[in-house]
Amino acid sequence: MKPTLKSWATPLIIATFIISAVTGVLIFFHQESGLIKPVHEWLSWALVTGGVLHTVANWKSFANYFSRKAALAIISTGLIVTIAAVTIPSQGKGGNPFMRVNRTLSTASVETLAPVVKLSPEQAVAKLEQKGIKVGDAGQSIKQIASANGSEEQKVILALFE
Repeated sequence: MKPTLKSWATPLIIATFIISAVTGVLIFFHQESGLIKPVHEWLSWALVTGGVLHTVANWKSFANYFSRKAALAIISTGLIVTIAAVTIPSQGKGGNPFMRVNRTLSTASVETLAPVVKLSPEQAVAKLEQKGIKVGDAGQSIKQIASANGSEEQKVILALFE
C-alpha cells in the first residue's frame, strides 16, 4: 500500500504537537536545560509543516469549519490573539513577576545581596567561586559577573540563593 499525504501528515502533527506542548510548558516554567529550548524552537518548524500538509490532505473537512459559527469564533479569536501578540508592543509592566524580580536582582551587587542570603559579602563571593563562578570583587553586579563568566544572570542568582 502506497503511503498517502494523510497517512503521514496526521502522525507528524501528533508527534510534533506532543514535543511542542511538553517543551513549551517546561519553557514557561523556566526549565530550559539541555535541549529543551532548541528542540522546541526547531521542531516547531516540523509542527508548522505538518499543519500545512495536514490541512492540504484534509482540505474539504477544513473548509467546512468556515460554515460553522462556533468554529469561526474560535478561529477568529486565535487570529485576533496572534495579531495582538505580534503587533502590540510590551508595556514592560506586566509579564512574569519572577522575571521582573530577576531583572532587578541582576542589577544588585553581591555586596548588596549577601545579607539577603545571610552571608557576609566575602562568604557570598566564596560561595559563587566554589560553584565555579569567578567574581572580581563583591561590588560587582550579578549582571557583570554573569557576563564575565559567559553565564546567565539567573544562574548566578540561583547559585547565590542555593
